[in-house]
Amino acid sequence: MTAISQVPIHLAGGADARRGEIGVPAPQNLTSGEQRADRSVARISDHRNFDGRVTPHRRPVLSAREVEVLLAWLAAESKEDAATALFISASTVSTHLARIRAKYSAVGRDAPTKTHLLARALQDGYTSLDRW
Repeated sequence: MTAISQVPIHLAGGADARRGEIGVPAPQNLTSGEQRADRSVARISDHRNFDGRVTPHRRPVLSAREVEVLLAWLAAESKEDAATALFISASTVSTHLARIRAKYSAVGRDAPTKTHLLARALQDGYTSLDRW
């Protein structure tokens, strides 16, 4: 069995695994067995250029309550569960999430899914992996 640290990893977007950067592995080239970068592969950090350079991204200004609702919803199974934990209605949770998504769209960083919102919360420092 090969240790993980000994396996060469090629990441999409030119990221270097030895620097501890996170990305999605490029698909295998079935004819030669080599890995190659594929521009269609999604990257976890969408503000990283294909050549590996980091482009500064704009961080939307979220209110303390929006951050609280976002984190409660990310930790919950549903909007109803988040609403119960915060003593608000599920429609209020939906309203906050719609406003948060609109703010991210306004700065060019769309977040249409729960996974995207988690990534944005991590990127912008609203939470950390240690919390989860």
